[in-house]
Amino acid sequence: MLKKILVILAMLYAAVAFAAVDVNKATATELDGIKGIGPVMSKRILEERKKGEFKSWDDLIGRVKGIAPITAAKFSAGGLTVNGTDFKNPAVSKNAPKEDKKEAKADAKADKKDAKADKKEEKAVAKAEKKDDKAAAAKPAASAKK
Repeated sequence: MLKKILVILAMLYAAVAFAAVDVNKATATELDGIKGIGPVMSKRILEERKKGEFKSWDDLIGRVKGIAPITAAKFSAGGLTVNGTDFKNPAVSKNAPKEDKKEAKADAKADKKDAKADKKEEKAVAKAEKKDDKAAAAKPAASAKK
């Protein structure tokens, strides 16, 4: 009898653990329970929800920084819903994570290149300013000799 009760309790716990979590009704703890949502993301969601309920997945994606269609699909797969609906986006395919990684890598490479160019430009400006300072310092000394 005790074993049956324990099995039933375990099954109820499992059912609750995999239950859908609506973004408009969830607490921070419930949001943290969704795979991929941590304390920072749940805080962002709750802050935006204070301004008004989310009407759709597009509304959630548009208002909460850090949620894109790819992440929305992951959150939906983890049990998150908006007004009881799962995320459905035909643009999100099985290859999307690979494509995103390639895109992110290319963006990171471009950012690195831009940062390097900016550094080079800063050095050139600093060198020119130093040269101007030397020239300015030399002028009063030259006029003092006359």
